[in-house]
Amino acid sequence: MAEKKGKKKDPKEWRIDIDAERCKGCGFCVEFCPKNTLAMSDDFNSKGYHPPMVADPESCTYCDMCEMVCPEFAIWQSSDKNEKQEHIADDLVRMDRMPHIWCPGCGIGTVVNTFVAALHDTDIDVNTTQVVSGIGCTGRVAGYMDLDSYHTTHGRAIPFATGLALGNPDQKVVVISGDGDLTAIGGNHFFHAARRNVNMTVICVNNFTYGMTGGQVTPTAPQGSIAITTPYGAFDQPFNIPFIADSCGADYVARWTTFHVRHLQNAIKAALQVKGFSLVEAISPCPTLYGRRNKIGDGLDMMKFYKEKSVRFKKDQHTTADAAIGFQDQIMVGNFVNRERPSLIEAMDTSLKNRLGDKYVQWPVPG
Repeated sequence: MAEKKGKKKDPKEWRIDIDAERCKGCGFCVEFCPKNTLAMSDDFNSKGYHPPMVADPESCTYCDMCEMVCPEFAIWQSSDKNEKQEHIADDLVRMDRMPHIWCPGCGIGTVVNTFVAALHDTDIDVNTTQVVSGIGCTGRVAGYMDLDSYHTTHGRAIPFATGLALGNPDQKVVVISGDGDLTAIGGNHFFHAARRNVNMTVICVNNFTYGMTGGQVTPTAPQGSIAITTPYGAFDQPFNIPFIADSCGADYVARWTTFHVRHLQNAIKAALQVKGFSLVEAISPCPTLYGRRNKIGDGLDMMKFYKEKSVRFKKDQHTTADAAIGFQDQIMVGNFVNRERPSLIEAMDTSLKNRLGDKYVQWPVPG
C-alpha cells in the first residue's frame, strides 16, 4: 500500500475510486458510511447490479470504512500524489479473479479485508505466511489469496496446518474456513489443536449454514433456525465456539461480526501475534440460505441485525459460557481470552530435554 489506511487525509489529495463491475449492489458501503458520502446509483453494471456513487465528495473524511466493509473489493481510496492506486487488499488478493463467486451480501470478502489489513499492520513477513482453507464457501479464500495458500479436503484444514506449523515453525500459519468445515467434519481437529496449543491462527467465518451445498444445518446454528435439513427448526444444542476454544486451552479467543470491521481487524492482528493457538470467530451473513430462510432479510438486513443485536463481553461480568447464541437473539462480541502457555513445540522441547538431557536435539534443528 502506498500509505497506511486510517490516517487523516487531506481531501484535496484523495478521492474514492469505484470498480462498478466488481460491485454486486449489497449497499454496505452506503449504509455504513459515517458521513453519508455515498449513494446507490441508478445505473446498472453489466451483471444488473446498482453500484454506489460518490454523492457528496466534500463530506468524505477518507476513514476507509467503505473499503473495509465492502465484500467485493470494489471501492477504495486513491491519492494523486501516489503513483500506484490500489485497494487495501490489492497486493495479497488475486484481483484478476474478481468478481468472486460469493453471493451479493455475503460477508466472506469483508473478513478477507480485515485479515489483510491486520496482516499489513504487523511485522509478519507475508512471504512466510501460509493460508489454509477447507471445503465450503469460505474454503474459496485460499484460491483468492496471493500468498502461499492451500485448499484442503473437507474438515482437514487444521491438521494440514498443523503439519505446516510443526515442520516450519518460523512460518505464520493461518486457517480461514467456515463453521461447518471447522466444527463439524473438522471438529476433533479443532479441539485438539487448541488443546495442544499448536502455533496457528484460525479465523472461523460463522454463517450458521452449509452455504455451498444447499443450506444444511451446521453445529453452530441456533436452536429454532430453519435450514433445508431442519425445516421445522433446529432442535439440538449448538456449539458455542468461544467457550469450546477457551475450554480446550486456546491462548487467544475473540468474536466479532462483519459489521465490526475495526474490532475484527484488531482481533485478527492480536491473534496473528500469539505464539500458540489463536481463534477469531467472525459472524458473517449468508443472505441466500440463512437470512432468507430465517426471515432476517438480505445481507444488508443481516448487517443491521448484527449492529442491533450485538452486546459487548465484559470480563468482570461474563465468561465464554455466556457467549452462546440464541435464535434471533443477542450476539456477544469481544476479545474473550488472552493468555500465554507453552506452545506444542515448546512443551515437547521442555519435556524431552528434561527426560533425555544433552542427548536431545531441539526441534527444529538449527540451520
